[in-house]
Amino acid sequence: MGEKCGIFGVFGKGLEAARLVYFGLWSLQHRGQESSGIASSDGRRIHIHKGEGLVAHVYNDANLRSLPGHSAIGHNRYSTSKGSNPLHSQPVLKKRGLLALAHNGNLPSMRKLEGFLKGVKINTSLLNDSGMMHEALSYYLKRGYDLEDAVRECFPLFTGVFSLLLMTKDKMVAVRDQFGIRPLCLGQLNGGYVISSETCALDTVGATFLREIRPGEMVTLTPNGKTSRQLRKSNQKLDIFEFVYFARPDSILLGKRVNEVRRNLGFNLAREHPIKADVVIPVPDSAIPAALGYAEQSGTRFDHGLIKNRYIHRTFIRPGRRLREFDVELKLNPIENVIKGKRVVVIDDSIVRGTTSKRLVDIIRKAGAKRVHLCVSSPPVRFPDFYGINTPNQKDLIAAGMQIKDIPKYVGADSVNYLSYKGMLRSTGLPENVFSTSCFTGVYPADIMERQTEISYNLAGSQTCDITYAPAITM
Repeated sequence: MGEKCGIFGVFGKGLEAARLVYFGLWSLQHRGQESSGIASSDGRRIHIHKGEGLVAHVYNDANLRSLPGHSAIGHNRYSTSKGSNPLHSQPVLKKRGLLALAHNGNLPSMRKLEGFLKGVKINTSLLNDSGMMHEALSYYLKRGYDLEDAVRECFPLFTGVFSLLLMTKDKMVAVRDQFGIRPLCLGQLNGGYVISSETCALDTVGATFLREIRPGEMVTLTPNGKTSRQLRKSNQKLDIFEFVYFARPDSILLGKRVNEVRRNLGFNLAREHPIKADVVIPVPDSAIPAALGYAEQSGTRFDHGLIKNRYIHRTFIRPGRRLREFDVELKLNPIENVIKGKRVVVIDDSIVRGTTSKRLVDIIRKAGAKRVHLCVSSPPVRFPDFYGINTPNQKDLIAAGMQIKDIPKYVGADSVNYLSYKGMLRSTGLPENVFSTSCFTGVYPADIMERQTEISYNLAGSQTCDITYAPAITM
């Protein structure tokens, strides 16, 4: 799974804003690899540079010198809305525009936004959700509204999930939807401010973490300082997949270090599914903390049995069809002496379609494993995401259409063992009501509106892993 996206902003007199944003985007590379961009302001106009690929591909020193000013926002993109067309790279900025916009999240329904833009004679045919948000805000700015008032006017049109960074030539605004499904935090640096999707990027630039931006809150940064206004009542529903998979292990979310939560996921997985084995190996890299937790609780030796090639797909040269079919083999290489003749517990963070797990088990078996037990540090994924994760249609989710007991045969494992829903929640040390768990439960806190017709609650094996499924509710 991939997520959209990572955002980072810097505002403060005397700061080399664009260069700091560049380093911040390096730290948020895991949140999006399709394109990257930085917009900066020197107080007179907004400058921009963006392109396809990783941060390392997109920028050089000359690019950064072309982005002067004390204010800058940046964006790493993983596409969902309207796909990976370079037209949709961010920040969004029109030629000689008044506003630069960077968006993490997704609007499952754009009916209200499309209706508004149609009413003011703006063509939306080539725009994705982020582009439409930019057009709506720009409409008010062109009519003399200040940025905060434009945000207040447009907030009801943004029906979905958004952590936004907005920048005019003299002001920056960070705003989060009322559920706070995607993370966003505030830091301080040398008298200025830094805004980031995750705290790990604050650490990279030497900023001090102040707090998370509250769901429904708008924070404004100007040369006169920082102000805050609550636009909607906060109803915290952070996507729990941030803990399971997306966020970097060294980040802090809701006061919890992600690495420790992931170790707890593995610890509870071992308590629920104790297996006699010779070695515990992780699927690198996101499952490493959970594998360490599983090994510690079970008393089974931990080792790295799979090595990840981190450079596969980090190029514009696309592999041919035959190579694409062996995607997992390209990315992961087994260490035979760790696996051969052993009873292996392999820890992964999730199973989506099941095709990757099938190839993964095959790699381990070919390396000579005596037994392969696949243990998953989250419950079965049975519902698609509409909030910015590129999960497939529900019919393509293996746990939505197949009994849990039949999955081991499909993937070729001796057993497949999921962490229970309660075990996942217990691992966070936080109450259930602060999370969105829609991929597991089918309950969507931010109304998905007409997309509700895409969901079925009549699922194969739906009473396993201690979840009772019910139609989604609007909260």
